[in-house]
Amino acid sequence: MSRKFNLLLLLVFLVAIALSGLAFSRILNRDAEQTVVGKANILMQTMLAVRDYTSEQINPELAPRLETESEFLPQTVPGYSAREVFENLRKSPEYTDFFYKEATLNPTNLRDKADTFEASIVEQFRSNANLKELSGYRQSPAGRLYYTAKPIAITKESCLRCHSTPEAAPKSQLTTYGRENGFGWQLNEIVGAQMISVPASGVIDSARRAFLLFMGIVTGAFLLVMSLLNWLLRRAVINPIKGMATVANEISLGNMDADFQQKSNDEIGKLAAAFNRMKTSLSMAMEMLGQRE
Repeated sequence: MSRKFNLLLLLVFLVAIALSGLAFSRILNRDAEQTVVGKANILMQTMLAVRDYTSEQINPELAPRLETESEFLPQTVPGYSAREVFENLRKSPEYTDFFYKEATLNPTNLRDKADTFEASIVEQFRSNANLKELSGYRQSPAGRLYYTAKPIAITKESCLRCHSTPEAAPKSQLTTYGRENGFGWQLNEIVGAQMISVPASGVIDSARRAFLLFMGIVTGAFLLVMSLLNWLLRRAVINPIKGMATVANEISLGNMDADFQQKSNDEIGKLAAAFNRMKTSLSMAMEMLGQRE
């Protein structure tokens, strides 16, 4: 009986753990992704603050030098400042695996040129003004990545000085980057996407660790419950039934002095009482038969 009970309990556990494990795995993956997105959003807001600071305070101070110096000063470009700050931030172990790019369709610096996948993200933002964020997985030369992206729009007239026409751009910019790239931008136009990505293995490993911890806790709890149920089953059911079976065997061999022990008032106790009454009735019937003889 104990073996059958354990097999049934094990079957129920395996089915339950398979279903709950599948559901919990999805929840953990989603939570891991949301954790990455949460960090990425903070980083993006920080980079936007850096861009605004560069545009409003650094650029006005250095702008006059762009006309007189032969070499372009990248420190005047908000995107350059954001990228430099982010690279310094990546020195922290918490953000080592994060990568930042301002993927642009028509950048001045070709380093920021959007690849085919990034260009498709930018086009989605351009075609849907209500779309404020995209995230998911992508393949890259560095492996599978989890990314989150937000649109970059030209919201300040000051940005057009370097990106409207070559004639309006600083001479040092033309000397450094030429007249072919980074022009023709319009006010309020979405020209690129802020993209932060991390290796997908980091997201998956985080979810896997949480899943293994969950499975370990559940399995440990099941073994504890199973042990407790087995102990209770043996104490309350199996051992009393074995005792009654032994007494019944003695009675069948003629030992009418043997009694069924009634140690409780539950179903097992009532069964023992019923057997005792049956034994008494059997004993009386045998005495009556003996007297007739």
